[in-house]
Amino acid sequence: MKLRIKEILEQKGKSKYWLYIQLGLSYQNFNKIVNNQTTSIKFENLKAICDILECTPNDLFEEYYKDSR
Repeated sequence: MKLRIKEILEQKGKSKYWLYIQLGLSYQNFNKIVNNQTTSIKFENLKAICDILECTPNDLFEEYYKDSR
């Protein structure tokens, strides 16, 4: 699974900085989430992202498969 935060921000004409300010997370945690460098996300952060971006968790996640070669 990967997060589609950057794609949703682009669709809405918003910047990563805008979302960072709205969320109030540390920059390190925020950056890991936005750049898909995290292995977990707190439900409270997931809910906050969905509320801010006016989307559902289904909108945020995308399944992807790594090439097994």
